[in-house]
Amino acid sequence: MRKVFHFDSAPDPYIADAAVLCCFDERLRTATQKFLRHHRILHPDMIVVAGGAKTLASPRNDFEQDFILEQIRLSIRLHQARRVILTCHSDCATYGGLAVYKGDREAEARHHAEELRHAAKSVRTTFPEVEIECYFASFEGFFEIMAAD
Repeated sequence: MRKVFHFDSAPDPYIADAAVLCCFDERLRTATQKFLRHHRILHPDMIVVAGGAKTLASPRNDFEQDFILEQIRLSIRLHQARRVILTCHSDCATYGGLAVYKGDREAEARHHAEELRHAAKSVRTTFPEVEIECYFASFEGFFEIMAAD
């Protein structure tokens, strides 16, 4: 084995500030990291998959939803996460992009808000003990979506 990159990282166990479900779209990566730091989430358990919260709200198959719920379960069990952050974003290709909404950003945002509420319900049903936060990311900022109880 040959070392090809050096870094220093604390090997100590940690408690996750949150399990964070987000899309793998690179356009939002830096904004997501800054958003998390702004909300004092310094130790996130990142669950990064195509579509983010879509995987819980309108999964393509049962495996997808089960996989994401298991990742959240592991974050809770292994790193004591007590907070779950769910995100969707504008122009997400897994939804067909902004074109599906005929360029109507308000219609897109309303749809994603409903998807986030549906995703939150899945998490709440499975993990009633955790705090759930939902956010829609546009290319201008993050918007909090209130999850219905």
